[in-house]
Amino acid sequence: MQKLFTLIRRNKVKSIFCFLAIIYLIFCQSCMRMRMNSKETKEFFTASKTAYIDSSKEINGFTIHYIETGKKDASTLLFVHGSPGSWDAYKDYLKDSLLLSKYRMIAIDRIGFGYSDFGKAENLSTQSSIIEKFTKLTTNGKPIYLIGHSLGGPTIVQMAAEKPNDYATLVILAGSVDPKAETPENWRVIVKAKPFRYLVPGALRPANDELWYLKNDLYDLEAELKNLTSKVIIVHGTKDQLVPYSNVAFMRREFVNAKSLEIISIKDADHFIPWTHFKEIRDVLFKLE
Repeated sequence: MQKLFTLIRRNKVKSIFCFLAIIYLIFCQSCMRMRMNSKETKEFFTASKTAYIDSSKEINGFTIHYIETGKKDASTLLFVHGSPGSWDAYKDYLKDSLLLSKYRMIAIDRIGFGYSDFGKAENLSTQSSIIEKFTKLTTNGKPIYLIGHSLGGPTIVQMAAEKPNDYATLVILAGSVDPKAETPENWRVIVKAKPFRYLVPGALRPANDELWYLKNDLYDLEAELKNLTSKVIIVHGTKDQLVPYSNVAFMRREFVNAKSLEIISIKDADHFIPWTHFKEIRDVLFKLE
C-alpha cells in the first residue's frame, strides 16, 4: 500500500510539472509582446485628444506598422525603437503639444516587433533598408529627422550612411554603435537555437536574435561611417549599464564627415533616457529646426 501511495505522489508531481511546463510554453508564445493593440492605442490618444493614423505599409515582403500624428505638411520626426520594443516607446512624444505644433511625427514597429512581422528578427542591414524604403513611401517632401534609441541608434546611423542626402539630422539616444563595446554574450546562440528558443517569451525572442547579429553588424557598419554627412546629436547617460558611455567617444572619433556633431551627456543617467529624461529630449527635438 505504501508503494502505491508513493507511486501516486510521484505521478502527481510529474503531472503538475508537465502542466506547468505547458502553461509556460503557452505563455512564451502569447505573452510579453510589448505592444499596444488598436483598442489601447485608441484609448491612449483619445485621452489626450490627439488625432492619429494607425496604419501599415507592405515593403519587399515585410510589413511595417506605424503610428502618425502631428502636422501633415511639416518636417517629419521618425522614431525608431530599441530591442525589444515597439512604436509605443515614443507614445508620449507623439502626443506632446509642443512637438505636435511643429512636426509630423511617425513611430514605427521595427521588423520582428509590435505589429511588423512579430517574432521575425532581421539583421541591421535589412532593418535599415526596409525603413529607408518606408521613408520613401511616406515622405511629404519635407526634411526628415531620425530619432533612434538603443539598437534604434545604429539602425538610423546605417540608414544615414547608406543614404547620406536623405536625412537632415540624426538624434541618437543611448545608441549602441561601437562594435568593441558589445560584450560577446555567447549564451545568446544557445538560446537562439531550437528547442531552447521556444522557452524565450514574446518579444524577447526576436530581441535575442537581433542582438546576436548586432556585433558583426556593427563591424560591417564601421566601414561605412565615413559616409555619414548629416547633422548628428548624441544623447547618452553617463551611467548606462546596457550600452556603455564609451560609445560616445567612438562616435565622436568615427563621425568625421558629419555636418555637425553635438554631444549631450546626462550625468548619472541610465539607459532609459527617453522616458526618465523626457523633457530634455523633447526640448532637443523641438529645436531641431
